[in-house]
Amino acid sequence: MGRMKLSEIAVRLGVELAGEDREISGLAGMEQAGADQLTFLANPKYAHKVKNTAAAAIIAAQALPQLPTLVSQNPYLDFARALELFYRAPDLPEGISPLAAIAANARIGPGARIAPFAVIGENVTLGQNARLHPHAVIYAGASVGDDLLMHSHAVIREHCRVGNRVVLQNHAVVGADGFGFAKRADGSHHKIVQSGIAVVEDDVEIQSLSNIDRATLGETRVERGAKIDSLVQVGHASVVGQDNIICAQVGLAGSSILKKSVLLAGQAGVSGHLTIHDNAVVYAQSGIGHDVEAGHVVSGSPAFDYRDWRRAVTAFPRLGEMVRTLRALEARVQDLERQKENHGGQPSSEAAS
Repeated sequence: MGRMKLSEIAVRLGVELAGEDREISGLAGMEQAGADQLTFLANPKYAHKVKNTAAAAIIAAQALPQLPTLVSQNPYLDFARALELFYRAPDLPEGISPLAAIAANARIGPGARIAPFAVIGENVTLGQNARLHPHAVIYAGASVGDDLLMHSHAVIREHCRVGNRVVLQNHAVVGADGFGFAKRADGSHHKIVQSGIAVVEDDVEIQSLSNIDRATLGETRVERGAKIDSLVQVGHASVVGQDNIICAQVGLAGSSILKKSVLLAGQAGVSGHLTIHDNAVVYAQSGIGHDVEAGHVVSGSPAFDYRDWRRAVTAFPRLGEMVRTLRALEARVQDLERQKENHGGQPSSEAAS
């Protein structure tokens, strides 16, 4: 970490500085920022917090009178880019540790940094500039592109294929067995060999404790640019589409197909053998049991249009009261009908009132 002038940060980010040039030591949120730190305003609804921040400067979509401003078309993105100017995670030592276990016929590209106790199996192909932390494991026959980053206990299983610039956080698994069993006559279960593979394309990041099942036959695929949060289960033969965002604790049953730029919020569940089309959004804790059309936003379990869902959940706490009111109205109608029968087809004046 070092200090940097706002003017230099502006040049590095390709944005305009409006206001006084100041020296910056780092970045922080508006409420936590100190007198020499840079903050950001990405959502206008938080603009009222600017007057209370102690930050030295801010990244925002337009110049603010309160603070020197780095004027950005995408403040959140430029905040993320600015973070990279001040913090880089420590790199591994150069070279391959003699304590790593590497098969003699593994092919490892130049620039690799492989830590003690990492394991690379038979006939593995690993591109250039790989980074393997302790206890990262690549099984036999796997093929991996350039610039792989594997944190401790991440695993790439046998014969799986991984592209370029892929990040596997701790305990992420690519290609574990799919969950497949055939039931015998006596009720016991026979394991189905998972003979397929998992394929992870370029620029994918898979967070901690998430699993991409290998397919029973064929492949499971995570397409370019997808980002998968922690504790996510991708079932066998599923497809996670380009630039998908899959949040924590999501589960995809087998043969779920997600098209381009789908967003699944936390704890959503997909029942499998269905398609969620381009740019669809699934709210947290939703249950998807049918196809979702392109661009649709759904919520609930079973999921339906989020606008109808909002109206439904607003009404839900009042269902007891509504039922009581309905029963009272039914009783009133029945009473009026009885009054009508008792007075020759006309309700009594007392009942009518």
